[in-house]
Amino acid sequence: MIAASLGRMKRRGFFGQAPDPEPEAPAPAPNAKAVSTIAQPGGAETASNPASATPRRQGGSTPGLVSAHHRLYASLARGLPAPRVTPRTFSDLLKNVIWPIENALDSPMIEAAAQLSALEALEAGCTTVIDHHASPRAIEGSLTLIAKACTSVGVRVVCSYAASDLRSADNARLGLEESRRFIQSGGRGMIGIDSSATASPETIDLAIGMANELGVGIHAKVAEGIGDAGGGSDLVRRSKDSWVLAHGVHLPDGLEIAGTIAHCPRSNMDRGVGYGMPSRFGPRVALGTDGFGGDLLAEFRVAYGRLRERNVGTSPRLPWSWLEAGWLLVPEARQDRVHWSLADIEPEHLVSNTGIRPLTVIVAGRTVLENGRTTQIDAAEIRAKAAEQSRRLISRL
Repeated sequence: MIAASLGRMKRRGFFGQAPDPEPEAPAPAPNAKAVSTIAQPGGAETASNPASATPRRQGGSTPGLVSAHHRLYASLARGLPAPRVTPRTFSDLLKNVIWPIENALDSPMIEAAAQLSALEALEAGCTTVIDHHASPRAIEGSLTLIAKACTSVGVRVVCSYAASDLRSADNARLGLEESRRFIQSGGRGMIGIDSSATASPETIDLAIGMANELGVGIHAKVAEGIGDAGGGSDLVRRSKDSWVLAHGVHLPDGLEIAGTIAHCPRSNMDRGVGYGMPSRFGPRVALGTDGFGGDLLAEFRVAYGRLRERNVGTSPRLPWSWLEAGWLLVPEARQDRVHWSLADIEPEHLVSNTGIRPLTVIVAGRTVLENGRTTQIDAAEIRAKAAEQSRRLISRL
């Protein structure tokens, strides 16, 4: 079934765009409407070996890493004062920390957060982020702000607005329309659903219909908390090859999944939701950071540690394959190059070497990081701007 699914994704293009041949001319800008394709099963590439046709590790270099599930706005939320009520459960954390942050966001904050998050991703060798955004009081135009901010740094981004009925059904519709507007205006995106716990059945139906109409996938959180186990499973049963399904912690065994599970172990640990044992989902697993910066190698190490916690014989090549799965989602990232400070880029070396950093990063044919420094923007200026917007965010909470 997986092979057949991958074949359909190849023919259609992952985000609803028809496959293009390899470019002969200079590569396009990072967030141009270029296509994403999935490798044809039975050839050199497969779901379990997603990039064997492209050298994955050449000396001290790799392709650009991909964060399969990100929350770019989270970079402004560091160092926030403790909530008035100490969270005891995941539900408490949502109500007293996460949702208030999202409700406080405005356009200047969204832009500054996206730039800072893109910068930190680039500095960690991540050249592509698949973002799942939410700002209920600043929906219109938010995805365009995010895309422009990432492009200014030199990082690819796939945008979606996480539609939710938490505020109202009308607010959910605005979120869906923002994703539609962004995609129809030429942006690279998906239709976002926050989760089945926060989106009504009507909103979910509208989102799926819109995704089908536009020929793109759904990006949603599923079964992150135990309260979404039933609804998340129902949503997964409707999934298609082009969907990105974040977390899946409380999905039952044996559930047929058509999309890709985005495993975010650091976020799952921080929120106390448990461990999803993503290896049970087969090869359709990729790694995301869910707003914990853009360091995919850190995510890889934690994913490895959680696997070894249960089976000391687990090889680091399993969580490394989850990093490689990001190249199935956005194949252009395989053509990006990251030259690292470590000569031997092998999973066995990376699990215990925490000092590795990118020296040079090339995205879409452009050198966007050289000698560890950004070439398109002033990193200090971005950090100063983000610090100012973070103070504004804190003042609203």
